[in-house]
Amino acid sequence: QNHQHVNALNVFPVPDGDTGTNMLLTMKSAYGRIQNSEEENVGKVAEQLAHGALMGARGNSGVILSQIWRGLAKGLKGKETFDAADLAQAFQAASDTAYGGVMKPVEGTILTIIREGASEAADAAKKSRDLRFLLERVLERCNQALERTPEQLAILKQAGVVDSGGQGLVYILEGMLNYVYGKMNELMFTAVPSSNHVADNRQISAQELAVPDGGSIENPYDVQFILMGENLNVIEVRNRIDAMGDSTVVVGDETTIKVHIHVKDPGVPLSYGISLGKITDVVVENMQMQMEEIVQTPTMPTATAVPLIKPTVQPGQVGVVAVAAGEGLAEIFRSMGASFVVSGGQTNNPSIEELFQAIQDVPTDKVVILPNNKNIILAAEAARDLSPKHVAVVPTKTAPQGLSAMLALNPDGELDETAAAMVVASKQVSTGEITCATRSVTLDGVSVNEGEFIGLVDGRLCTSGSELAGVLTAVLADMDMEERELLSLYYGQDIS
Repeated sequence: QNHQHVNALNVFPVPDGDTGTNMLLTMKSAYGRIQNSEEENVGKVAEQLAHGALMGARGNSGVILSQIWRGLAKGLKGKETFDAADLAQAFQAASDTAYGGVMKPVEGTILTIIREGASEAADAAKKSRDLRFLLERVLERCNQALERTPEQLAILKQAGVVDSGGQGLVYILEGMLNYVYGKMNELMFTAVPSSNHVADNRQISAQELAVPDGGSIENPYDVQFILMGENLNVIEVRNRIDAMGDSTVVVGDETTIKVHIHVKDPGVPLSYGISLGKITDVVVENMQMQMEEIVQTPTMPTATAVPLIKPTVQPGQVGVVAVAAGEGLAEIFRSMGASFVVSGGQTNNPSIEELFQAIQDVPTDKVVILPNNKNIILAAEAARDLSPKHVAVVPTKTAPQGLSAMLALNPDGELDETAAAMVVASKQVSTGEITCATRSVTLDGVSVNEGEFIGLVDGRLCTSGSELAGVLTAVLADMDMEERELLSLYYGQDIS
């Protein structure tokens, strides 16, 4: 019942305040996994909830929320029932898992709320075994942490709001406490279908292969392998590997660990792996050479040279899954070679499951995903990690970036090289957008009145006004049109 209030906490005055909706849909999917279950084992129920949250997660807020549930499930694993001490342990696991699932954690967000909640849970559990006491303390601490988020993120302070994802988590914790007090007799959720297919197969992000500004790569060798042994310490291995280079990914358990890292000398991580056990599926690639090949590639064709025909992708080729809002953009993506277009955008983020299913529906084992919205990138990465296919996420934040990336698509090329070229192409465009303000606010020195036209350039609010022509002119001026070669206009169905 509170998701619309969470939506209203959107920082930017544009119609994309969907944090509450994304968290609600994620929770509906989680509940859908246990709605008709007769399971009473707490650990197993938590595991089912976590799986449902993961498969139904939408947007950044939903993905992080799913990681919180995943951590709670880790903390409650193997337990038939739980007390305050068990729940405190689960809260700490939730915090650790949520932070671990984000490459660059930002304080003043939902991450801060779960971290402070976990800290308070640990203190409360030492004083009492009463769940109500623990949840009361956690909720109070999280509310206090939420009130401080504007002091941690300047953009929240400018907009005069608290973090929306953090507010959503506080509402969930309040729901837990209400249930313990017997104030919630029914959960009025409708189950959301979800897939039973889960595979732990993280693939390298295409962003990691992007050409750096300096023209050379500090750690040019991409090294991947699977380490197999006994009593392996994942944390210790992660710390040792991380010290060897950058773009580190180390996931697994006591017997199997998957390693990915960029290094100067590929022999260093490989030798370390051999010292601990057996290594298999070894991949070593020279990204410097890949980059030089990309830079030397002849100039890409302009958009007018692309034939408007329905594409087909063959097994072994590189397929593309693109996210697009509206049939017009969807048709353009298809005409440029996209194998599958998922409906979604600013106010309708597709779920992880929808993206995962789209990947599986492409008739090839090499797939590139174009999220075309910053709030869909995390879900795309999660879908990539679930798929047994070789998948790369090109982190496009707008439809024009996605269309520019499509110009670099080489269906017959190698996945990593093609994805890297698409990353480079996506950065060659600047995106201007015009919409109507959903509320009044002053942000980045721009005063906006509800209902006015507002202009954004690459996601940055730059102008507002009551006249569409004036806002358009200001947006074009901000984009420095004298330095541009081509202007493409994509307009909505309400424009005539």
